[in-house]
Amino acid sequence: MLRAFGNPKYDRAIWALALPALGSLAADPLVSLVDTAFVGRLGTTELGALGVNTAIFSLSFFIFNFLAYGTTPMIARSLGKNDKAQAGRIIMQAFTLATLLGLAALLMLELFAQPILALMGASADLQGSALSYLRIRALAAPAVLFITAGNGVFRGYQNTRTPFVISLVLNLINVVFDLLLIFGLGWGLAGAALATALAQWVGALWFLWLIFFKRRDYFALQIKLPKLAELRPFLKIGWELFLRTLSLSLAFTFATSVATRLGVTQVAAHQVASQIWLLLALTIDALAIAAQALVAKYAGEGNRLEAKAVGDRLLFLGLIAGICFSIIFFIFQGLLPHFFTNEPEIIALVLKIFPFVILTQPLNALVFVWDGVFIGAEDFGFLAFAMITASVLSVIVLSLVVPMSWGLMGVWWGISTLMLARVTGLGWRYQRLFT
Repeated sequence: MLRAFGNPKYDRAIWALALPALGSLAADPLVSLVDTAFVGRLGTTELGALGVNTAIFSLSFFIFNFLAYGTTPMIARSLGKNDKAQAGRIIMQAFTLATLLGLAALLMLELFAQPILALMGASADLQGSALSYLRIRALAAPAVLFITAGNGVFRGYQNTRTPFVISLVLNLINVVFDLLLIFGLGWGLAGAALATALAQWVGALWFLWLIFFKRRDYFALQIKLPKLAELRPFLKIGWELFLRTLSLSLAFTFATSVATRLGVTQVAAHQVASQIWLLLALTIDALAIAAQALVAKYAGEGNRLEAKAVGDRLLFLGLIAGICFSIIFFIFQGLLPHFFTNEPEIIALVLKIFPFVILTQPLNALVFVWDGVFIGAEDFGFLAFAMITASVLSVIVLSLVVPMSWGLMGVWWGISTLMLARVTGLGWRYQRLFT
């Protein structure tokens, strides 16, 4: 029985990491969710403009999550070998890259804001509001990458509580400023963008203060810029994770682009459904954070049997969580869309595609946990290959939506294709991962 469902002896260590990780992991989706709930009260055009921007920022920043997903296992493995000095060097490498990439992302988003919106298929009705939001929120680009790197550092040290506290405060700040700027001062969508940017900079500065000042000795941190040769191992891992994440982000961004071309109401409904799908799907990724830290720790100690056993247990717990989320979505499907909009047409469309949201939760659970296990085992090359393959299959389906007149249902068939392909590839590889 233990072999079939995994050994419960790991549960205490798993939940000690996973439960606090829920808050920090859900920070960006929760910020977008709150913005969606408030902006949905402004009108269909504003909600559609937010939907386009959410896809753009997901692509712009999500592709850099290797700053967390690469940092965590590298630090955990170093600590497993009792090499704290190497862990300190990895921290400097992560934040050096976060600074350079954050500034580059800021410049790209500001300089090419209009072409980016045009590429996303934003109509004339959306252009004005969408452009204002994009340029304001882009000011927090370096902050987002500092937060990403900071999360990776603390997770590598088996500490998910500190990122949780920072994320909690960040989200509270976003809610307060959303209410003040959107409704109090009447700044509308621009107010939502500014509230998010301010909240993200607070989180970034908090991480920088903890790592580089308050706990500098604990992290064995030497303030010294790394040489290019020292960055190469990190860059190799980063490149493989970059390809993996870029492929995933492009697939989701293309899905939003297709929904945008279907019309303002369609992209607004897609925004609501995708935010619900992403928030609770990504909460399961808290188990993946535990997988990254624990699998890397056991791998660093040279104990592959323990790494496999904790992976098995995490998969079982993830599947149970995914089934529970499906049940919750099924029960509350008639209520959830009303939290984001009062428009009858949008609500009707959300309910039409909601079966996809319900049925994909168990698949999401397995995929996210497997991602964490593979990252902890540092099998980055296969993750990149599997994601590229799944994304290509998804894009093929999405490319047929408009010419075949499949509507918004077709967009969600494309998303479901992505998840089915991912669970198939990762499941096949997992059987051979620790042999």
